[in-house]
Amino acid sequence: MLYREAHSDDIAQIQIVRNAVKENRLSNPDIVPDKDVLFYITEKGKGWVCIAGAKIVGFSIVDLQENNIWALFVHPDYAEKGIGKELHRLMLAWYFEQTRKTVYLGTAPNTRAEVFYTKQGWNAVGTYTNGEVKFEMTFENYQSKQES
Repeated sequence: MLYREAHSDDIAQIQIVRNAVKENRLSNPDIVPDKDVLFYITEKGKGWVCIAGAKIVGFSIVDLQENNIWALFVHPDYAEKGIGKELHRLMLAWYFEQTRKTVYLGTAPNTRAEVFYTKQGWNAVGTYTNGEVKFEMTFENYQSKQES
């Protein structure tokens, strides 16, 4: 597996992964157009991809302007191989090199993603109006997870 920063020419494969997931599916794939992905990886923050063979099998994107994890998805055929954990690590390391501000994310309740974020040290702090669980990661909590 190769991990690297996401580039604009990765967007088509990022969209394939995003639309292949079984949880936190988009009700309509057009909700997240290519131009939005480009905006997030080039202007609002940064993204990373995991490549197996010649294809992208996972990606993560963090929004530095809004202090938010915008995306972390792994193709179902590559689940449970540590890809999400490594993408998560790369993303948070970069984020906390840029700022000490608390970062947030939302995910559907009672999903593998909710369990994943809890295991990675995120704290559930409420619910968004769309019903997603609201998680936060403080810089202090991030640091303590790195030391353990």
